[in-house]
Amino acid sequence: MESGNHDVLLSLLLITTLAALVPLLATRLQRLRLPLVVGEILVGVVIGKSGFQWVATENEIIQFLAWFGFIFLMFLSGLELDFSTLKFTREEDIPLWKHPLVVALGSFIITLALGMGIGAFMQHQGMTKEATLMGLILSTTSLGVVMPILKERRLVTSLYGQTLLMAALLADFITLFLLSIDVALIVKGLTLDVLVILVLLLVVAIFLRVGRFLQNIPWIGQLLQELAETTAQIQVRGSFALMVALAALASVLGVEVILGAFLAGALVSVLSDRHNPILRTKLDAIGFGFFIPIFFIMVGVNLDLKALLDSPSKFLLLPEILVAAYLIKFGAALIFKPLFSWRETLAGGALLSARLSLIIAASAIALDLHLITETVNTAIILVAIITVTISPMMFNALLPEAKEIRRRGAIIVSSRELALALAQQLARYMPVTLVTRFPFRQADRAHLPIRFIQGDARDPEVLRKAGAEQAYALICLSAEPEFNRQVCRLGLQQFGIENVVTWQPDERHRLEDLERLGVKVVYPNMATLMALEGSVLFPESYDIISHQAEDMIMRQVQLRNPRYHGRTLRQMRLPGDVLVVRIRRQDERVVPHGETELKLGDALLLLGSPQFVEDAVRILEEEGVG
Repeated sequence: MESGNHDVLLSLLLITTLAALVPLLATRLQRLRLPLVVGEILVGVVIGKSGFQWVATENEIIQFLAWFGFIFLMFLSGLELDFSTLKFTREEDIPLWKHPLVVALGSFIITLALGMGIGAFMQHQGMTKEATLMGLILSTTSLGVVMPILKERRLVTSLYGQTLLMAALLADFITLFLLSIDVALIVKGLTLDVLVILVLLLVVAIFLRVGRFLQNIPWIGQLLQELAETTAQIQVRGSFALMVALAALASVLGVEVILGAFLAGALVSVLSDRHNPILRTKLDAIGFGFFIPIFFIMVGVNLDLKALLDSPSKFLLLPEILVAAYLIKFGAALIFKPLFSWRETLAGGALLSARLSLIIAASAIALDLHLITETVNTAIILVAIITVTISPMMFNALLPEAKEIRRRGAIIVSSRELALALAQQLARYMPVTLVTRFPFRQADRAHLPIRFIQGDARDPEVLRKAGAEQAYALICLSAEPEFNRQVCRLGLQQFGIENVVTWQPDERHRLEDLERLGVKVVYPNMATLMALEGSVLFPESYDIISHQAEDMIMRQVQLRNPRYHGRTLRQMRLPGDVLVVRIRRQDERVVPHGETELKLGDALLLLGSPQFVEDAVRILEEEGVG
């Protein structure tokens, strides 16, 4: 027993050490942009069956940890799903056939049809015993790859980005569901036993109803919040319990356990607050910090490259499956052409060709059912490694990043007197254009350093005339929620304005679809409460902001001067009385203090006297100054 434990600990030591080293090595190879999981699979190949054979594949404890990592990976994949993106909202400015959900659904149907056709061909070639399962394997996409790439390129809120995101989401969710049904049909045949999947879905629905009911009981919500940050970690424990419960139920019912884990993740995603990432951060830390790296390293350990290289005919399996994988996605992407350019269409096909977790999971299931050989499984895993590495590169090559526009100025859309007051305040810091459907009195417009444009902001040409292609901010203050919705979407999706703000006077109906896209929605009662709270808790800061003394201004500047990269705020020597009051680093908001290190690209909010602030802006924006 002691000897067995000794071997397990040594194997686990080797695996966890390599799991810790892979991210460090990846940072040294940034130009290749290899995903971490690819590095984990490759180091597994080196220490496993195809390499030095330092880890025994029959080690039951290590195999269990890898299997649990596999389940946890599917749970986190479900947690990534945002089902609110699948809500169909009919918009007057977008024809039905152009709606992202409709286009994404059409793309998936074509993907499935092409996958089944190629699966039938592969069955005829003797590569698989089950054409449908192979078709589903080839139809997969990696949402975990598509989402970060779109975020990095700031395309998530665009019509193009939303279409690709929904296509990936449907491919992940529907493919896994169909895969579970197909496996049940293979194992049980066309009998009533297949209906046990409906039992699993019924249990998930019950959990959802109970969860929603409990959320509406104030004292339970308060208790869970109190226990969330103590050693009880109730949210994390509850998530694990739910994952294991649904995975165990799936196993008892004879359904693939990964479907149960995936549905558990989706359930947590629906019930938890997506705007509060703390729970997701904790679960990611547990999964990607320990269990999931073990799974991917063991995928590499179990990979038998020698079987693939035995003969030329077996080696040809890899390019054959790789070509089929890209052919399916590029063929399905052709449905994007009526909406987007050829470059965008082909780039979308390339990005959706990236496969990783789900294709490896599906291949493992097919191997376990003896529907494919070890050689075919090895080829499929190599296809996953190649596509997840090459596809993002192809996407960036086909759709090169446009030269960044130095955006400046604000567009305010409103005919209300409030808009005039806001425009007058903002005009102290930036150029302001006021777009209105109804003319203001000449007396109101007199002596204001504001550009006025009369027209309907729902017309792209009106916003273009107002300077939307170069604007830093768009503020829409109409009393009509639907008008605000359409203008905000237009600013985000067509003109790429990142800082979009609107309000909703009627707080009974939240503009959740806009909030999800990143629009800042101001609710008057909430804003009033925050202002009152700020005046009590932070009187000095509140006085500066609310009274806006003539000798103080605020300006936002992007750090481009490499001289300040890596310096702390304490080490900076900004002119005069200039203070850094806020830092935005990509999607992260940093509260500045003396030891805060600055990085190139940081957006700094400066406060100080006008002359000194202008001097600071020039210094911080200078490029190439050493």
